[in-house]
Amino acid sequence: MSKRVLITGGSGFIGRNCLDRFVRRGYDVHAVAGSRPGDDEPGITWSQANLLDLDQIAGIVADARADTLLHLAWMVKPGEAYTSPENFSWVSASMELIQQFVHHGGRRVVAAGTCYEYDHSLGWCHEQRTPTNPDTVYGTCKNTLRQLASAYCHTAGVSFAWPRIFFLYGPHEHPNRLVSSVIRSLLNGEAAKCSHGRQLRDYLYVEDLADALVALCESDVENEINIASGQPVTLAKIVSRIGCLMERPELVLLGALPCRGSEAPLVAADTTLLRERLGWNPRHKLDESLRSTIAWWQAQLQPA
Repeated sequence: MSKRVLITGGSGFIGRNCLDRFVRRGYDVHAVAGSRPGDDEPGITWSQANLLDLDQIAGIVADARADTLLHLAWMVKPGEAYTSPENFSWVSASMELIQQFVHHGGRRVVAAGTCYEYDHSLGWCHEQRTPTNPDTVYGTCKNTLRQLASAYCHTAGVSFAWPRIFFLYGPHEHPNRLVSSVIRSLLNGEAAKCSHGRQLRDYLYVEDLADALVALCESDVENEINIASGQPVTLAKIVSRIGCLMERPELVLLGALPCRGSEAPLVAADTTLLRERLGWNPRHKLDESLRSTIAWWQAQLQPA
């Protein structure tokens, strides 16, 4: 009997990187996209749906008949995601999705959490020792979903894992995120205005994240687990490396923008559980993955 996985957010920044990985591991993949999905490929069946319309969820789950759910879909538009009232709707939609999945025989739920659930004032984030104290609507709603989904899956006797994802970069990222915006500015010959860049953040290449998520889905690890590099780097180093790799270091303007007053100096993941329970470490080095991301944006922005 073939393994079947249902992936929400299948055409998104994270989801699209997971599809082929599951196919290569022998899965029958059912991917859900909010906008027009891609054509069906060997091993991948697409569905288009608005998961905030709860009436659409039952049919999608019934058609997939999956034993594993990887739930990635959420509203993540930069500048809006952290405060949008839509976050509350995603809590309701996600619980409906998980309940329908269990009702139709699903056995393993892996739903994406975020480092924004943690109290960032403490710097290093550990799954058991660092308290959750989100200061955004986004983080609050994610943390609320974690509590509800964990309790429901425990009651239903279903395996549940909550990967807390930290900071990402790579191809297909939203153009207004840090790495993408700096690359795009330099490709256009424009100044990339940044803050002082002394903030330390735990960044991970999106392909490494996809590897970790697939490994987590196939494991018996449950509850919260940080997915990150465990090696924080200053934002100044990231943007400066982009400038050097693109041979336009003079266009990277550190200190040209103010920092937010509440911005934590350090946000990084304790990845002990990730290494010891999942046996996983990232494969890609910073320069290598930045080069791949730059090449992708060059291909996107070159004249037709």
